[in-house]
Amino acid sequence: MAKNGGEAVVVCSDKSMGVGITIWGIDTGDRLLHIPTCASAAHGLVCLRNRFFVASQIHKHGSVGGGAISMWPLNKPQQPIRSYPLEAIGPLSCTRDGVYLAGGALSGNVYLWEVANGKLLKTWRGHHKSLNCMLFSDDGSLLVSASDDGMICVWSMVGLLDMEDSESFPSLLHYSMEHKSSITGLLTTSGSSNTVLISSSLDGSCKVWDLVLGKLMQTQAYPLAISAVVLHPTEQLFFSGSIDGRIFVNKLEIGQVENSLVAAEDQKSVIKGHKGAVTALTFSQAGLVSASEDCTICIWDITNWAIIRRFDHKKGAVTNLAVIPQSSLLSVSNHRRVSNAFGVSSLDKHPQPPNSSKEKIPLLSSCHFLKGNHTTHSGQQICDTEEEFSPAAMQMKLETSLEHRMWATRMAKHVMEMNTHLQTRLLDLMQSGLLRSTSTEIDSPPTKKRETRMFDESPPFQGEEQP
Repeated sequence: MAKNGGEAVVVCSDKSMGVGITIWGIDTGDRLLHIPTCASAAHGLVCLRNRFFVASQIHKHGSVGGGAISMWPLNKPQQPIRSYPLEAIGPLSCTRDGVYLAGGALSGNVYLWEVANGKLLKTWRGHHKSLNCMLFSDDGSLLVSASDDGMICVWSMVGLLDMEDSESFPSLLHYSMEHKSSITGLLTTSGSSNTVLISSSLDGSCKVWDLVLGKLMQTQAYPLAISAVVLHPTEQLFFSGSIDGRIFVNKLEIGQVENSLVAAEDQKSVIKGHKGAVTALTFSQAGLVSASEDCTICIWDITNWAIIRRFDHKKGAVTNLAVIPQSSLLSVSNHRRVSNAFGVSSLDKHPQPPNSSKEKIPLLSSCHFLKGNHTTHSGQQICDTEEEFSPAAMQMKLETSLEHRMWATRMAKHVMEMNTHLQTRLLDLMQSGLLRSTSTEIDSPPTKKRETRMFDESPPFQGEEQP
């Protein structure tokens, strides 16, 4: 079992269910754990608060049915909690606090679950083509979805959670069709004043957006398709992996030049070391972590771009990559008393009526510390009562309440920002109308270059489909 301290790299493949999930220690290079029966497509593995793995399972590529979603507790890997949605789910994403889970289907449908009780909150047709990427904004107020045809949609969680009819179509915040090919990666910034979305595509570009306003701020052009993207922890650089194994290093210059086209290869650093397409990128305390179709995972020193450690995944190309604390893998017997506040349940296949109750699967139970098989029913009740009123449990309840208040505050701030933006747009339209009414008497001024925005046109999936 893992030692307390350090980090571990988590990988899985879509080759076959028998390959499973493999976890290595980054510092030692030792294989710490193997979880069998998992095969997940790109962006199909997420980690809930470093306590649970959640992975979509697509048994046959291109199939609409036959998929599943599996969940494993990190501290005691065992038979997973398996859920069977109506159709195969590809990409997954969860909020930072682990409350909500979103999944995208091959049909273009989007699913939204509440993790603790497994309730299916919403399902709707979000895209015409297969979903490739799903991403929640850092504060959990927005959900971004991207598909195989290059379309990116941004949905407000306020609108999704306030919809009374779970089958009705939610309104879009904005969308984009600027990419000309499949989306391969999405990421957002958290430290800047303006939330930024970065998207990568097989069309050979990465685009930088103002996530709230939907405005395109910068385009990074590459000589070949981009297959993965990751943001540096300082949020000053982002790294783009290509299909020939190269990784491009790019500066994130927000607000300096709007809607600019940059030839990334001409002025940015390039990291070379893989012999196949880069399939996934992430960061650890040790440095950049990359996976490739050449069945290797590399840890890079970001000061001189040298490979610190290389792992061989001989069972197939890696499709998903994550970094977790090694302490997350400790068994229950190695833990002190831990609050039993975070758990998961099997995910609903259909929307459930209000007030429907589901059994919650706990992450840890302090009663496991009663040794042997001598735990009686009365002993269980005493343990539950002590846990409920213990200082740790009361502290957890207080922290949960504060988290809910902070979330509500962020939601209110987001709505106020959108209202301000809409008012500004309305004033611009009124001013534009006045200018057009007087243009017949004076010479027309030079036409300004139109800003590229996500919301220039009506959503193509409302009504008739585009040709």
